[in-house]
Amino acid sequence: MSLKIGIIVHGPGIIDTGEAKRIIGILSNYGEVSCRLGGTMGRTAVIDANLEDIINIEDKLLPSQSIQLLSEDNDILFLLNYGKSTVTGHTFGYKVLNNVGKQVNLVQIERPGESDGIIIQWNKFSDINLIKRIAHDLKLPITNYDEVIDLVEDLTGYSRENNRIERKVAGVSPEENIMLNGIIIGKVTSNNLTIISENNQIIEMKGGIIKQHGLEKLGDVDLSKAIIKTGLLRKSENINPRIINHERKDKLKVMFLDHAAEDIYKYKDIDLLVTIGDDTTLLSSDILYRFSIPIIGITDGDLDKVVLKGFRHDDSLIIQVKSGYDDIIGNIIHELLFKSENYLIIDDMEEFKEKIISIINNQKISYKFVDKQLVD
Repeated sequence: MSLKIGIIVHGPGIIDTGEAKRIIGILSNYGEVSCRLGGTMGRTAVIDANLEDIINIEDKLLPSQSIQLLSEDNDILFLLNYGKSTVTGHTFGYKVLNNVGKQVNLVQIERPGESDGIIIQWNKFSDINLIKRIAHDLKLPITNYDEVIDLVEDLTGYSRENNRIERKVAGVSPEENIMLNGIIIGKVTSNNLTIISENNQIIEMKGGIIKQHGLEKLGDVDLSKAIIKTGLLRKSENINPRIINHERKDKLKVMFLDHAAEDIYKYKDIDLLVTIGDDTTLLSSDILYRFSIPIIGITDGDLDKVVLKGFRHDDSLIIQVKSGYDDIIGNIIHELLFKSENYLIIDDMEEFKEKIISIINNQKISYKFVDKQLVD
């Protein structure tokens, strides 16, 4: 009976380097493989690499959810990841395993192709002979749970006292953005970061500066369970976006988005997206470029740079307004043009753009058209 192997692919790094495709090919020699993406940021990389037929990206699942799903009908699971460092990679695997909520036969392949690349045997009941053969094929050393657990718990633990939580974040560097549940809430200022919440509100950072506007968007949060990322969401400098044709109809569907943490991929079948905020605009433009969908972005120049490179459709329009006015203009557009709904149907895109420009002109504020948000 053939060995059933479940593969969870996490993040764009493991895909952009070509390692995901290579490792899936090697693991296929040992049994029947099924692959799922874990997390959301790898979806664009999967599309660019034309790997949708190999890696399932249909569902928006956390890594732990993909593990739970694949554990139901597979003998062994492999988690493929390419963290910023060994520390962040170990930390990621440890947290994911804890979030699964049950015992699973999990092996992590971390930073393959790097000098510190490693295979982590997270469970003692894994077939060590099988892992050794795979490690030989990948030219990677093996470590186990006991060897990494103390380091990880020391670097990432959190303490709770009444309604106050202090949570350490591992592997950070100064000037990196701090993203919590998909929203930029601050910037790292040290090599050590601790985020503090009280009554489910972020109140302080040690080793970081709070971005107040981000906290306003975030609202209440359980810091002990929150997904925290620092740095760029996609770091590769050699990105070749794959373009999927989009056929426009006579009537155009336009939708409104003011929250970057939403699933932007759900807009891949519309005709135009209006986005509010610098990072929301940057990320939406970059993703929807692959689906030949333009955006109209209202920004105010407060860009946190969540990706290294950003792409935009030729029909896109980005308008940078006076600082602090992007949300104000966004609210007016939502009320006047969308009638406080999330979508509308239009006949002409250029005419719709003129209506938005007219709304901005009526506010008597300075603005400019932006060719590209990221300056090379």
